[in-house]
Amino acid sequence: MHRKAHLPTRTCPVCGRPFAWRRKWARVWDQVRYCSERCRRRRTGGPVA
Repeated sequence: MHRKAHLPTRTCPVCGRPFAWRRKWARVWDQVRYCSERCRRRRTGGPVA
């Protein structure tokens, strides 16, 4: 059984939500800043209401 509690997390600077490590980000985790493509496109500013 897999446990996801031990995965590293970060907070998205756009929406302010935490997001966890994903397998597709294994090689580039140090460069991942945004939780989604949508947040990456909106990358200006802080949390959205």
